[in-house]
Amino acid sequence: MSKKHALSAKKKKKIAGLCAATLIALVFALIFLTPIVLTVTNSFMTQSEINANYGSVFAKSERGGKVYISETVNLKFIPDMVSFIQYYTVLFKSPNYLFKFWNSVILVVPIVFFQLLVAMFASYGFTRAKGRLKEIVFFLYIILMLMPYQVTLVPNYLVSTWLHIVNTNWAIWLPGIASPFAVYLLTKFMRRIPSSYFEAAQIDGAGEWQIFKNICAPLCKGCLYSVAILVFIDYWNMVEQPLILLSDSEMHPLSVFLSQINSGETGLAFAVATIYMIPGILIFLYGEDYLVEGIMYQGGVKG
Repeated sequence: MSKKHALSAKKKKKIAGLCAATLIALVFALIFLTPIVLTVTNSFMTQSEINANYGSVFAKSERGGKVYISETVNLKFIPDMVSFIQYYTVLFKSPNYLFKFWNSVILVVPIVFFQLLVAMFASYGFTRAKGRLKEIVFFLYIILMLMPYQVTLVPNYLVSTWLHIVNTNWAIWLPGIASPFAVYLLTKFMRRIPSSYFEAAQIDGAGEWQIFKNICAPLCKGCLYSVAILVFIDYWNMVEQPLILLSDSEMHPLSVFLSQINSGETGLAFAVATIYMIPGILIFLYGEDYLVEGIMYQGGVKG
C-alpha cells in the first residue's frame, strides 16, 4: 500500500511540475505574442484613435526631439471601429510603401538563394577535404561569424567603395552571399553524416559530384530549410546595411522605413508592419516541419 502511495505521490509531483512548466511557457508565449497581436489589431484603427491612444509616445518637442511621456499609454487591442483606411492608403494611395516592399524582396531573395548555394559547396569541401589548412580556414570562418555586422560594416563600405558598387544592390548582395553563417551550420551538419555513406558510394564508383548530389544534398534538405528561414529573417529585418551602403533612399527596403516612424505616419506604420510580417510568418509556417527536422536530424539518424 505504501508503495502505491509513493508512486501516486510521484505521479502527482510529475503532473504538478508539467502544469507549472506549461503555465510558464504560456506566460512567455503571451509576452512574445502581445506585440504582434497589438500591431495587427491596431492596424485596423483610424489615425485619430491611434493618436488618442499612443500620441504621447510619438510626440516631439518644438525643437524636434522626443518629449517626456507624462501620460499613461493606453494599450488597446480592440478598435472602437474597424477601419481599412490604413491598408487602402498603403496598397492604393501610397505606392511608395509597396515599392519599398519589393525593394526588400529584391535585396533578400538573391542573398538567401546564393548564400545557400555557396554554403552547400563550401560545406562539402570543409567536410570532405583533409589537412590542417582546411581547419585554419574553417576557424577563420567561425571568427568572422562571431563578429557582429557593425564591426565589419566599415571594411565592407571601404571594399564597396573600391569596387565602385556603393549605392547599388551589389553592395548588399555580395557581403550577404559571402556570409559565413550558413557555411558554419551546414558544415557542422554534414560532418554528422556517417563516413560509411561516403565510403560505400566511392566503392560503387561514385565521384565527388555524385556523392554531393545523391547523398549530401538530400540529407541536408531539412537543414537547408532551417538555414534558409534563419537567413531570410535576418536579412529581411536589416537596417544598418542599406542605411550605410545605399545613399539613395529610393533603394531602401521597407525595414528602413519601419525604423524611421514619425508622428504623422503611426497608423500607416501598423499596417505596413503587418504586411511586412506576412512573408516571414508564411515561410516559417511552410518550413516548420523542415525546421524541426533540421534540428532533430543527426547525420542520417533521427533523434
